[in-house]
Amino acid sequence: MTNTLVSVNKLVKRYGGVIALDGMSLDVQRGTIHAVVGENGAGKSTLMKILAGVVRQDSGTVLFDGQSVTFDSPNAARERGIGIVYQELSLFPERSVLANLFVNREPTRYGLISRQLMLERSRPMLDQLGLRVDVDTPIGRLSIGEQQLIELCRVLLEDPQLLILDEPNSALNERETQRLFTVLRGLREHGITILHVSHRLEEVFAIADHVTVTRNGMEVVSKPIGEITIPEVIEGMIGGRQEALFPPPLPVENAPVEKRLIVNGLNSIDLRSISFEARAGEIVGLAGLEGSGVSTLLGVLFGIEKAEAGEVVFPDGQGAPSSPTHAARRGVCLVPADRRRNGLMLEKSLIDNLAHVVVGALPGRQPWLSHHQMRGIADKQIDNLRIKARSPYSLANQLSGGNQQKVVIGKWLEIAPNVVLLDDPTRGVDVGAKREIYLIIRKLSAEGRIVLFSSTELPELVGLCDRILVLYRGRLAGTLAGSAINEHDLLHMINTGEMFTGSPA
Repeated sequence: MTNTLVSVNKLVKRYGGVIALDGMSLDVQRGTIHAVVGENGAGKSTLMKILAGVVRQDSGTVLFDGQSVTFDSPNAARERGIGIVYQELSLFPERSVLANLFVNREPTRYGLISRQLMLERSRPMLDQLGLRVDVDTPIGRLSIGEQQLIELCRVLLEDPQLLILDEPNSALNERETQRLFTVLRGLREHGITILHVSHRLEEVFAIADHVTVTRNGMEVVSKPIGEITIPEVIEGMIGGRQEALFPPPLPVENAPVEKRLIVNGLNSIDLRSISFEARAGEIVGLAGLEGSGVSTLLGVLFGIEKAEAGEVVFPDGQGAPSSPTHAARRGVCLVPADRRRNGLMLEKSLIDNLAHVVVGALPGRQPWLSHHQMRGIADKQIDNLRIKARSPYSLANQLSGGNQQKVVIGKWLEIAPNVVLLDDPTRGVDVGAKREIYLIIRKLSAEGRIVLFSSTELPELVGLCDRILVLYRGRLAGTLAGSAINEHDLLHMINTGEMFTGSPA
């Protein structure tokens, strides 16, 4: 028996004039977690669909378990031991959890569907995934994260040799993601081979044994995880060094010099006498470990949190907003770190999502917009931000992470904000979408808006910011500006709360 479970050789797939795969090759070893990464359009999903029997290649070969295979249908792939979990769920919301776990393959006893057998087979796997749910509950009543885990459970009950995961944790929070990764490691220990498609590179390096980078429908590099770095992966994905992700500063357009945000002696439970100014036309970074006070500061500026003492003066001459609605009416916006829970109405259309800030910011004497006006808003932002969706009536949960984040940004652009608060705005999006969001941030700054930008990724802060304010245990530890901004000094300040005075090693 060869150690290679899957061997893909020179696959080609065209959709009309679009080449999705252009000679893709890939070898996956048994009992490993093999990550496949690349920008949108790099061919990842098409490759997985071929392996899962959803589409057929135009040319090239696939060897599975040493035999040449061409699957005519998903059922044919499943019968050979290949299961796939898509980013878009394929569940029946009105049917129960138990019914969704055994669609079209319900176990029978004496010729009748046996609920007892369904319970006996599903309970151990539900427990392994940490799902404490009533199996008689309609699936639509569960959270998106729980639904994602039910989808995974359904596939695992088919006992696959190869498990394909296409962005399996896109809807999961940190706790659910770590639980999923624990399950995946356990599956690997039991000999199941896993193909893991993801754009979250930090998580890829935490879970995978091997990574393959795709670009323009081809494999460009494939290495064990210990023999490659995240910057090298990014270079393979974009065809250039990581620094190329960040667009250069743009000339500022008519920004009044006096347009500034002033924070003086701000105190709260998590903040200790924070003082700084942010001017129009610059990008000011906010850096710090979790609990450093960065999130609290953004919350105070947006009207979510209340300060105990100190002063905040916005460009309109007023103090901190009393609520998010008050903030929106004054041209202050916040793009939150968790877009799914705090930034989007996942079950609503793009029209509803892109127009709802405008509607909420309307004065009391005009409490509504016509559907025609809302459709116009959606069309404009979809076009301006190049949001990829079937139509303005598509639901937000049907979009990729990058396009969802563009929707969150687009809804705020409709109020023409003067102050833009960005809390980790590229979390959970692919490299291509990150590059587009970076350009949006540059444009916002160039248009004379005040931009405060928080990120957990140091290269983003170094690549985009004119100044970086570092918070440490609620106090302002220091500021890096201009040529003094570098990852070494920034990391030192974030972790120690002190300016670095020596020379980098």
